[in-house]
Amino acid sequence: MQSLSRQQLATLVALTLVWGINWPVMKLGVSNFPALSFRAVTVLLGLPVLALVLVALKVPFRVPRRHWGELFWLALTNMVVWNICMILALRTLTSGRAAILAYTMPIFSALIGAALFRARLGPRGWLGVGAAALGVTLLLWHEFTVLAGRPLGVALALFSAAVWALGTHMMRRSRIEADTLTLSFWMTALAAVVAGGLALVFERAQWQLPPQAAWGAIAYNALLIFGFSQTAWLSLARGLPPIASTLSVMFIPVLGVLVGAVWLGEVLHWQDAAAVILMVVAIASVLWPSRGQQLATGAVAPRARR
Repeated sequence: MQSLSRQQLATLVALTLVWGINWPVMKLGVSNFPALSFRAVTVLLGLPVLALVLVALKVPFRVPRRHWGELFWLALTNMVVWNICMILALRTLTSGRAAILAYTMPIFSALIGAALFRARLGPRGWLGVGAAALGVTLLLWHEFTVLAGRPLGVALALFSAAVWALGTHMMRRSRIEADTLTLSFWMTALAAVVAGGLALVFERAQWQLPPQAAWGAIAYNALLIFGFSQTAWLSLARGLPPIASTLSVMFIPVLGVLVGAVWLGEVLHWQDAAAVILMVVAIASVLWPSRGQQLATGAVAPRARR
């Protein structure tokens, strides 16, 4: 199983913090502004940020025409479905519950990999998936009764997680001859078109200037989510095996629950602490170097270096 480089580890830490904090931030946004319009505005404002990054780094915008079809499906599975379905789910769920349901994605990733891509998981991979599944269950321990009364939000969250898992596999196997920043820009552009179109059709009557409470959430999402996090995630998804990249982000729902507890006064239980331990096990099981990798890099067995 492939381990993280220092750069990937730094990216993962930043991604965990930004995405984890964003769940209550998004909840504040959609509580004060129509959900699809909120998503459309944040994506549209994030797009020029990405464009400026490409210009500053002199990364070309061009994607060869022969790859347009593959780019469309990558955008649909990694960006469009995820962002639209999840923001709609968040209207009916608390930020903590939405985060937990969203990060059932690694479980879907393992199942999709085995069913569609003939991915073979070793014992450590299955240990990670099992620990993640048990951790998610513990985080939801006190929520099942409440969630049962909101089936549409639960269904949208689980559907978006499953499609995102599929997109992660597709991203890993993509052979598009373009920089990840370029792919992220055009995938974000398609998400902006779809979200804007849906907001125009379904929420035009509700359009107004966002209230002051929503502007902070809009700025956070435009700059940090679409200006940084999406590209950071796609880089991890492109550079690591799907099971490693998906389980590597399992601290995000834990952080989402903790931040929600601090901001919203939700009560934490022993199951939450147990879930944190299980998430550590899940991540370590797929990212900790095996003995063979350690020997190959000289990390252990000092006699071998003589």
